[in-house]
Amino acid sequence: MSHRLAIVCLLCIAVAAAAPSHASKIYRWTDHNGVVHYGDHAPDSSVAGKSRVTTIPVHAEPGAMARLRLESSNGRYFAWADNTLAGPIEVMLQLAHNDNIVGDPPLPARATVPARGSALVAVLAIADPHRGGGFELRLDPIPGDPSAKPLDVDYQLPLRQTALRIDQGYGGSFSHSDPQNRYAVDFAAAIGTPVLAARGGVVMQVESDFEKAGLNLEKYGGRANFVRILHDDGTMGLYAHLDLDGVLVRVGQRVRTGQQIGRSGNTGFTTGPHLHFAVQVNRGMRLLSIPFRMSGPGGPLRIAGGQ
Repeated sequence: MSHRLAIVCLLCIAVAAAAPSHASKIYRWTDHNGVVHYGDHAPDSSVAGKSRVTTIPVHAEPGAMARLRLESSNGRYFAWADNTLAGPIEVMLQLAHNDNIVGDPPLPARATVPARGSALVAVLAIADPHRGGGFELRLDPIPGDPSAKPLDVDYQLPLRQTALRIDQGYGGSFSHSDPQNRYAVDFAAAIGTPVLAARGGVVMQVESDFEKAGLNLEKYGGRANFVRILHDDGTMGLYAHLDLDGVLVRVGQRVRTGQQIGRSGNTGFTTGPHLHFAVQVNRGMRLLSIPFRMSGPGGPLRIAGGQ
């Protein structure tokens, strides 16, 4: 006797992380025969001739850091999480709706997924074989390995500029009151200032094609251009509010301390141009910022709270 099994998959994405960068421009040009062309790469002169190449920006949403994949076999459904980032993530799989379904392990279930890898989170099946069932799934991802053990590291200043001013320190009331940003620092920086890696590691995640800024948290929160660098101890350095196309590194690239990784800007939820820097860890599906030591030309940097 067969029973109908209805399935709806919902994928919920944590904003603090947008996914690997994707095409942010379309190019338009006319060839030697007068035919108009569009492409995602600028043509060379032999193709475009004397035609002027026009750049058309594409306002793309950030992509997912994880994708839910279902495989069916003998009446069971295998729920896999695929990691799109160049660093580990943790995921939680939940039943947003459940009609006669059981999970092994029971849901909600968590799994740590390696960089650009996959992990089986749970196997779903009908609980009562005498009737049908259905379910809706929700997958929540958080960047970072929950078992990371931070080392005591002296970070370098993340900007190449002569003047140094901190606009908002630890626990700042404007935007540093939540766990992800409590120990973040906002450095004043003119648009285009070189942003440097405060510590070496692997570029885990980037976003580079957002161009707007404002004080509407719902509209601009979590949409700043950024670079996330995975350090060897599992901590992650976050460099945010970068300029449009201000990311100068690629996902998966290893960078050294002091290497330029981008250009500062004014994107996302912000009052003006600055660089938002934080060291973060994942603590069981919770992205937390942690205190850090940093030195500059004048010695250890004193990071005051508040502002």
